[in-house]
Amino acid sequence: MERVPVLDEPLKNLLGAATAKVMAEHLDLRTVGDLLHHYPRRYAERGELTALADLPLDEHVTVVAQVADARVLTFNKGGRGKGQRLEVTITDGSGRMQLVFFGRGVHFHQKELLPGRRGMFAGKVGVFNRKLQLTHPEYKLLDAESSDETVRAFAGELLPIYPACKQLESWTIEQSVSIALDSLAATGWAGLADPLPPALREGRGLTDLPEALLKVHRPRTKADIEDARQRLKWDEAFVLQVALARRRYADTQLPAVARRPTPGGLLDAFDAKLPFTLTDGQKKVSKEIFDDLGTEHPMHRLLQGEVGSGKTMVALRAMLAVVDAGGQAAMLAPTEVLAQQHHRSITEMMGELAQGGMLGGAEHATKVVLLTGSMGTAGRRQALLDLVTGEAGIVIGTHALIEDKVQFHDLGLVVVDEQHRFGVEQRDALRSKGKQPPHLLVMTATPIPRTVAMTVFGDLETSVLDQLPAGRSPIASHVVPAADKPHFLTRAWERVREEAENGHQAYVVCPRIGDDEDEKKKQKQKASPEDEAEKRPPLAVLEIAEKLRSGPLAGLRVEVLHGRMHPDDKDDVMRRFAAGDVDVLVATTVIEVGVNVPNATAMVIMDADRFGVSQLHQLRGRVGRGSAPGLCLLVSEMPEASPARQRLNAVASTLDGFELSRIDLEQRREGDVLGQAQSGVRSSLRMLTVIDDEEVIAAAREEATAVVLADPDLSDHPELRTALDALLDKEREEFLEKG
Repeated sequence: MERVPVLDEPLKNLLGAATAKVMAEHLDLRTVGDLLHHYPRRYAERGELTALADLPLDEHVTVVAQVADARVLTFNKGGRGKGQRLEVTITDGSGRMQLVFFGRGVHFHQKELLPGRRGMFAGKVGVFNRKLQLTHPEYKLLDAESSDETVRAFAGELLPIYPACKQLESWTIEQSVSIALDSLAATGWAGLADPLPPALREGRGLTDLPEALLKVHRPRTKADIEDARQRLKWDEAFVLQVALARRRYADTQLPAVARRPTPGGLLDAFDAKLPFTLTDGQKKVSKEIFDDLGTEHPMHRLLQGEVGSGKTMVALRAMLAVVDAGGQAAMLAPTEVLAQQHHRSITEMMGELAQGGMLGGAEHATKVVLLTGSMGTAGRRQALLDLVTGEAGIVIGTHALIEDKVQFHDLGLVVVDEQHRFGVEQRDALRSKGKQPPHLLVMTATPIPRTVAMTVFGDLETSVLDQLPAGRSPIASHVVPAADKPHFLTRAWERVREEAENGHQAYVVCPRIGDDEDEKKKQKQKASPEDEAEKRPPLAVLEIAEKLRSGPLAGLRVEVLHGRMHPDDKDDVMRRFAAGDVDVLVATTVIEVGVNVPNATAMVIMDADRFGVSQLHQLRGRVGRGSAPGLCLLVSEMPEASPARQRLNAVASTLDGFELSRIDLEQRREGDVLGQAQSGVRSSLRMLTVIDDEEVIAAAREEATAVVLADPDLSDHPELRTALDALLDKEREEFLEKG
């Protein structure tokens, strides 16, 4: 029987069933390769004390510190006699922390944890009486009963500290990694496939893979760690970029119908009736898109632009060009509300040009139809008929557009709004709807730093719209410290009233809805009594709306909007708000994308610290869309020195979304920012950080493109092929395909 390659070997063969089960369930480590790529989070020097000052609450940590004092206290067990607890204070020079032990082991731990002893302590960081503490931590003493010489040797050693969990301490992981390294070394590293081609490795002066793994898990010096990190980052960046380069290459091999705009057609008629001129940015990006549409392989382009930078206008002109060239265009929106809004705004922008086949339609007119899941049968049947006959040149809808029943006369372009990228099945389903694969334009209003674009959307060419159209007003943003200065909040509501009295409208955004569903969630997440003072539930739409109606905004027309309302009710509220029949809309982030009400000039975001930087920036983009200046007030009860307040100050200080997305990434790391949609990227990146490693990513992209152009099937690179198959296994291929 053929032996399993070493890296694919299940951990239970190496470590036994019990340890392997814990690793699989709690750390998602299933094979020897998974374990070897579970890199240390940091390294502690045994002779040095590590920082306690910045410990994250509610996270499982390992700290290296010294016992400062220990005492046994007796306490009342509430009618069940007396109990004892051991309180140990540990210190690292930067901060102090308490360890607490209860029950029968108290005296054993007291004998072990003598003042002056140094150890590694692992547990979940909690708070009691406003002090950080670890309850019943696991620990391993580092300097007990050793000769001076042993202690010195021991003190110079770098201790790898691994991402751990309650069921498995860092030092147990270290022992398991050691077993894996020793078993691989015993076979002469025979089962270790090196994904980097030798010429690349030598040309870039990178360590070989066995050495890199030894240096990252058993470093002798800090230079060892640096060497290993550089090499392992290259592995991740290169394999990922090869995957993306192969997708780009495959796309260039597909045939497509070239769609060149026809002079004197629908596009020219539309441009002639525009009441404004396009910005230079819109002209430049339109040219990039028209050049792509004119080629005989499918366009795959990402169009990113700030909220209000005129992306929809650019996309609409591309759709009109395709209709002129005899094709049809489909625009996909993530939600029905957004699809309806796009349909409304596009038919308004086109006027009589959207009334093809109808009385009053212009000479070059086409039909613009809407197709969503909740449409009535008759309307749906008519829309399907208009698509199959080619009567409708443009269709706007949700993913309902991809269903089997939907047939196009000649689909030439697909526009996807808000980076809801397609899975491979969805792309194939859409491709099969065209006589040949349609061109693809993906739009996003979330500014994406160049490195993220190269890593996450690396199979798409990128266009950026970075100027706002003329007539867009500046937005002033201010932080309102509600706890320190309550009168600032009072003034905020006065400002909202002033805007309404001047004929404008306002949004108030809350993190929570405040209905029964919310209550159930709250019960589940009940905080412990000592946390209760620290954490109150986030402010809710229904409660805040009620308070505003009867308090500071009494007499104004205040309505609510949230995700659990019936689609018809949501649409009704939005229509009335857009028509100016509602003064203040109290909503959840359901308004984050696509809501366009030029008369809305003010936004108050309650508990603003509960939102991410990019989300706040997106929300803020809903005001200042007309000629009157916009105002965004970020209300928070967080203290001035807190990281949350610093985040809010950053948002208030700049309107540059790219700068903010960079700050966001630096503060929260990629996981949150890339979001669910790109979680596969996160699961494959262990060493690479997309914000700090721009040079590695850009260089890896160049190298990967060259390798794929020379050898698209990677037949000369079997080890790279193996690494690629591992990256694109069933769970992870989603980030490339589904995004």
